[in-house]
Amino acid sequence: MRTRRSIQLRRASGQALLELLLIMPILLMVVLNAVNFAYFFLMALNITSSARSSGLYSIMGGATPSSIALPPTGPNSLATSVSYLAFQDLTGAVYSPSTNAGVQVCSPSIGINNAGTASEKSKCLAYGSVGSFPVPDSDPEKNAGNTAPAFSLNRVDVAYQFRPPIPFMPFNIVILASPACTSSGGVVTCLFYRHTEMRAMS
Repeated sequence: MRTRRSIQLRRASGQALLELLLIMPILLMVVLNAVNFAYFFLMALNITSSARSSGLYSIMGGATPSSIALPPTGPNSLATSVSYLAFQDLTGAVYSPSTNAGVQVCSPSIGINNAGTASEKSKCLAYGSVGSFPVPDSDPEKNAGNTAPAFSLNRVDVAYQFRPPIPFMPFNIVILASPACTSSGGVVTCLFYRHTEMRAMS
């Protein structure tokens, strides 16, 4: 014979199960949005770091007091090139940078357009399959005699396309607020661009 206490316990357990079923979709949506949001910022940090470190390397390279030659811009397979460093910086945290990333390097090491004028610009080469990059800015700095540019801008652009770990809606509501992300057929894709500009001695 059932007691009143056992009936109340069964009702309470049934109520708890019903509450769990009602709250579970909301809880999953919040947790999975948080996972995608964290991944989004991890990608942003890695791409920013890649552009910054390869931009610095494009200026300094292996400079020593006896050798100040600028490093080559590429190809990606050359371990001393700027594009190789950019792709290697992406490798630690992102998936397949060789197919999902693109790098543009603008450096006097490959030549200068309009040399010696106020519209002087470093030439650019692009590596990888992702991204369309802008032309470099012209910002030459004149030498002490004000006759020719002593410095010109180096620029490194990095683009990376990725999908969040959980690419389906509604688990990407938060990151879709960013203009870097779009949704097509319910699948979210993000494309990040980062660049660094620094002056190099002509």
